[in-house]
Amino acid sequence: MISIRGSLTSKIDKMDPRFRALVEASDQIAAKNPNIWGASAALEAGMRLNWIDLPISSRSLLPELDALAARFRDHTQVILCGMGGSSLAPEVIAATYGKDLFVLDSTDPNYLRHAISSNLASTVVVVSSKSGSTIETASQRALFEDLFKKSNLSPQDHMVIVTDPKSPLDQDARSRNFLVVNADPNVGGRFSALSAFGLVPAALIGVDISLLLDNAADLLPLLVGDQSCAVAMAYLLAYHSGQYCAFSDSQSDMPGLADWIEQLIAESTGKEEVGRLPIVIESNLAPIAGEATKIVFAGNGELVVEADLGSHFIFWEWVTALLGFALKIDPFNQPNVTEAKEKTSALLARWKGALPKFGPDGVDGVVEIFGADGSLERALLKVIDSVSSDGYVAIMAYLDRKDDFAIGQLRRQIALKCGRPVTFGWGPRFLHSTGQFHKGGQQNGTFLQITGDYSQDIDIPGRDLSFGTLIAAQALGDGEALASRGFQVMRLHLQERADGIAQILSAASQII
Repeated sequence: MISIRGSLTSKIDKMDPRFRALVEASDQIAAKNPNIWGASAALEAGMRLNWIDLPISSRSLLPELDALAARFRDHTQVILCGMGGSSLAPEVIAATYGKDLFVLDSTDPNYLRHAISSNLASTVVVVSSKSGSTIETASQRALFEDLFKKSNLSPQDHMVIVTDPKSPLDQDARSRNFLVVNADPNVGGRFSALSAFGLVPAALIGVDISLLLDNAADLLPLLVGDQSCAVAMAYLLAYHSGQYCAFSDSQSDMPGLADWIEQLIAESTGKEEVGRLPIVIESNLAPIAGEATKIVFAGNGELVVEADLGSHFIFWEWVTALLGFALKIDPFNQPNVTEAKEKTSALLARWKGALPKFGPDGVDGVVEIFGADGSLERALLKVIDSVSSDGYVAIMAYLDRKDDFAIGQLRRQIALKCGRPVTFGWGPRFLHSTGQFHKGGQQNGTFLQITGDYSQDIDIPGRDLSFGTLIAAQALGDGEALASRGFQVMRLHLQERADGIAQILSAASQII
């Protein structure tokens, strides 16, 4: 079940006409009425509302998932290749239940090497893609197929495909006798936590899926009517919160929940120059900077939401759908995500498989600076000085989120120095999350990219392309998409990662 407490709950006014409208909207969501988000959104919404039924309908998957878990019970390593909605929910499920799952949601060669096991015979790889055409997942799939073949193993005996029925991935995988689990096509990616996308990896690592579904189903009656917990939260976020809301899962037993919510809210609401931008903070006491509603899942905060994981999943999906109603936007589309993809494709076509050399505007130690000359400290000051009085900074690190984890400290440092909200995202996975908000939400972002050299590149089998070239094109393509909108974009490139990260953090600490 769920409880909501905290000082901000005093703002709930059930007589407010806006609250009453949200109650009616919540009842209409339960009835799966696609018209509540407006005529222009009705067609999209009509094809995306089956997430409402997942706590019940996903029970039909249980026999198939039990058989799947039995088939791979001797496989001790589970790797998930997926982006955005296909990876964030499985990651928090695994962390919450203390299970091992390697989530491969990057094209960084250094990070990929962590996933390449020396014992492929005991490895099962889940390839998850709703559309079946995601470039990151397609490239990762090609890599693992090649690795299994080179180890004299049948890829069909070590890979599971999760995708929508009749997607390009579904058709290709079935034609080549891969094991396929189809997801409900009428559920959007970021609303798919309780669908096959979340449940297949959970089953393979030994999580009790029925408990997740039972807990979510138990919450359904509490999401409608005057006492709806989802209406109360949506009301507070829509009408008693500004652009920014901070989330901390540090004191809870659900690490990664804040990252899942970040994608759900940012990509769903960040469009038409409105939205709510989640700031994932490192602890309940970490600096946010600027005005932001703080939401935690244990301990103390303006809003404290305490629930089991299954309840959290359906609760925040419901809240996000209601936020779309309140903000008068379609929460189910992502109109600006393609911008970075198109820029990436254009760069790859221009480069013809070979990564060009780039001339920096400045160099400080092992860090190349693009967008400013002089020292790192001067470059970071330029970023800080570029932030508007109502704006934010987005730090986007196209690095190895395992070995380069220390760069995440930069979020806190910049927040303290500039006094404005600062987000931190790992590239390219944030492109399937906050990337939509950056371009479609409030037009007040300042952007700091961090890229780096890698120890050894990895070719993408079947393509005249490497992962190192791909991630460079993704970073620069997104940078071009942001710059074309007039945003300040700075890039720091690490010629040597560990020393470069230390340099950046040291320079940030010196800023007065």
